[in-house]
Amino acid sequence: MSMHTALIGELKYEASNTRKILERIPEEQFNWKPHEKSMSLARLACHIAELPQWIDHIMTGTEFNFATDVFNRINVSSRDELIAIFDLTIQRAVEFLEKTSDEQLNIRWTLRRAELMRFELPRKVAIRNMVMNHIIHHRGQLSVYLRLLNVPVPGLYGPSADER
Repeated sequence: MSMHTALIGELKYEASNTRKILERIPEEQFNWKPHEKSMSLARLACHIAELPQWIDHIMTGTEFNFATDVFNRINVSSRDELIAIFDLTIQRAVEFLEKTSDEQLNIRWTLRRAELMRFELPRKVAIRNMVMNHIIHHRGQLSVYLRLLNVPVPGLYGPSADER
């Protein structure tokens, strides 16, 4: 199996789990934060929805510099809008990966802020790190937000305590 095919499969699988969480977000709690240093519920959910855009950045260049390049943040006013944007960013990410060769995935990609290099990795590893692992990490945070708001948490890799 080619690397891009494997990445597409994993991205689609994890997207279906992520969508389950996003579908449960209560709109009336969009501004809620569990702590003053935390992101709001809406900001965290929007961050998850915008992360697939990184595949665009990773596959169209060899570097992203936060000091000079632009990353488009997503802001929404409803759960339906959030899910529609997430579905679109996943669709675009899959389309990018479908046109990608394994050779292109082996090209090194750098993330930096001005002269400070954060990391330099093969694109396939950057995609796993910046997109998939990042989404899974924040999805876990979002599940805790839901628990604290007494919203039933969906099962992702089996039933949750709310689905028994």
